[in-house]
Amino acid sequence: MRKKSSLPPLLDRVIRLVSVRFVGRRMTSLVVAVLMVAAAVIVELAGLAIGPATATAAPNPVTAYVVNAGNNAVQPIDVATSTPGSPITVGSFPFAIAISPDGKTAYVPNQNSDTVTPINLATNTAGTAIHVGSAPQGVVFTPDGKTAYISNFGASAVQPIDVATGTVGTQITVGTQPSGVAITPDGKTVYVTNFGGGTVQPIDVATKLVV
Repeated sequence: MRKKSSLPPLLDRVIRLVSVRFVGRRMTSLVVAVLMVAAAVIVELAGLAIGPATATAAPNPVTAYVVNAGNNAVQPIDVATSTPGSPITVGSFPFAIAISPDGKTAYVPNQNSDTVTPINLATNTAGTAIHVGSAPQGVVFTPDGKTAYISNFGASAVQPIDVATGTVGTQITVGTQPSGVAITPDGKTVYVTNFGGGTVQPIDVATKLVV
């Protein structure tokens, strides 16, 4: 018989349905991609501390942010009660979501509008859209929160954004149809998965060059 979980119901269901990658013994963010026939849902859980056998919410309320691609919106969910909040309108066909290390801002790449929408997580309001390259899909913040890297699927490039100013940097050419993007814990290297080329490419963050 399965032991009854002490986790909030939504979080318990998520952990049972997906595999979780741990860095050491603590996870500060969890991104879950669920591909369905009619919709793609991406969930980001911020501020969650998970030990080797137990899970507890951080001192501040834990909120899940769900990307609703078909509705062009992001929806917050109170993990403790599984209560959804009001949808936050973003761009056309939001594809992913990432939360800055300080927990204050979320970035949402909108594939069909070639933009990234910043969301103020204190107020759950969308800011001015940031125009990037063609068909942005992936997003990751550097550990210091100063830069976000966007994978532009349609441009075969990765593009940095200065988070403080919203200024877009020069596109970094990678393989065909880059989608997933991740960064090493030391913040020195970004890794990009190229869907069309079947390759993974590292980018040196200091030089912004493919290595």
